[in-house]
Amino acid sequence: MTVQWFDIVGGIGVALIIGTYLLLQFERISSDSLWYSFLNAAGAALIIVSLYFEFNLSAFIVEFFWLLISLFGLVKFLMRRRPGAAN
Repeated sequence: MTVQWFDIVGGIGVALIIGTYLLLQFERISSDSLWYSFLNAAGAALIIVSLYFEFNLSAFIVEFFWLLISLFGLVKFLMRRRPGAAN
């Protein structure tokens, strides 16, 4: 088996998602923090890049929704931080 560049990109994405979940479980990061949503979104995006070259429908569906939910978390975080926003 030959490892392609997109395999490495996907592996980095997996490491980001697993690492973020590990940080959450060790209470080093909060699920409502900017970093939690950002790292999850970045990880999902990198996995989607790798899936472009080696497509798998079920993996794509999971990562697509992981990315959408993470982006929702980012928007929610940014809306909370807006001046004049209710806390």
